[in-house]
Amino acid sequence: MVAATCIHNATILTGFAMMKNCAVLLRQNKIVDVFNEDRFLQKKFRADTEIIDAKGAYIIPGMIDTHIHGIGGYGTEDCSVKSILGMSEKLLEFGVTSFIPTLYAMPREKMLKGIRAIVGAMGKEKGARILGMHLEGPFISPERLGVQLPESLSAVNLDYMDELWEASEGHIINMTVAPELKHMRELALNCLAKGIVLQAGHTNATYKQMLEGMQARIFHVTHLFNAMSRMHHRDPGAVGAVFIHPELSCEIIADGIHIHPDIIKFLLNCKTLDKVVLVTDSLKPTKQDHLPLVANGDEVYLDKFFYRKSDNVIAGSALTMIDSVRNIVSYGFRLEEAVHMASTNPARIMKQEHLGVVAPGYDADLVMIDKDLNVIGTIVQGKFFQRG
Repeated sequence: MVAATCIHNATILTGFAMMKNCAVLLRQNKIVDVFNEDRFLQKKFRADTEIIDAKGAYIIPGMIDTHIHGIGGYGTEDCSVKSILGMSEKLLEFGVTSFIPTLYAMPREKMLKGIRAIVGAMGKEKGARILGMHLEGPFISPERLGVQLPESLSAVNLDYMDELWEASEGHIINMTVAPELKHMRELALNCLAKGIVLQAGHTNATYKQMLEGMQARIFHVTHLFNAMSRMHHRDPGAVGAVFIHPELSCEIIADGIHIHPDIIKFLLNCKTLDKVVLVTDSLKPTKQDHLPLVANGDEVYLDKFFYRKSDNVIAGSALTMIDSVRNIVSYGFRLEEAVHMASTNPARIMKQEHLGVVAPGYDADLVMIDKDLNVIGTIVQGKFFQRG
């Protein structure tokens, strides 16, 4: 019986350094040690240790998608345990070891059903782990909906928030809100007491309203530039607040379409690397191999990303996390920087201190990728999937 695993002959991107010709030892779902190849050759391993030759591949911390609606024909809008578990298995192909299923704003009863489905799937995963859930609404601006449905929005309502929290059994990790909404400060304080990470998004906030949101500790921003007030020289708005204030962190959708690659370079000239998080915001039909393609109840078609068939409005992303990493590298960033944005930063910002770094004591959630940045193996709590 295998009780430990040692992967050697690898280049390890730890989340704070690149270590060439190294090995990592895993035992009981944890990383036990990271050491160089010389020490590996000298080390005597127990008989129950599996030895794996990485053949020069990269080992990186497992990628964490903190904003994802669906993949492979499975979506959170299905409000079913089966769909959430389907997402979990499909995500392994793309190097995601943990994720935060994201619910659109939906009518009250459907919202509660969707929340309960995520709770029901937690602990039953056969793939990427479910960390909790992200609510992208219902307390967002009707002026910055994107493709969200106006009838699903709600004025700020603390009783409703408590109902959502109770249904989640304490598993709401992050929540997108519009800072300008009336009574948002009271909602923010309510959420902070619950440990929820608040994100400004789908917002038409003025710069002043963004500052007021910061005073209530709304320090993270949902898909920067998309569905938010633009930067203007007389009112910097939500976008300007991100560039002006180093305290604010943000998500980016790095598909080359939601944000121009040169704007991502500009962003990272203005902000420190630790404040930027890669997300997919991917929809249910992402990597789906059959028709029709349906997202949030609307039929869509794919042309680099999804468009709603009825009116050609952009419906959302068809991105994966490994695609995000490849894109960031193609824009001229180092692989280590991409790994920070895909693994290390989301773990820290979402208060998942046991993830995002390859070092002793952290969870054994890892990804093996080749020199062309293809996923060749995904490891969740020490268990191998798709080993190549």
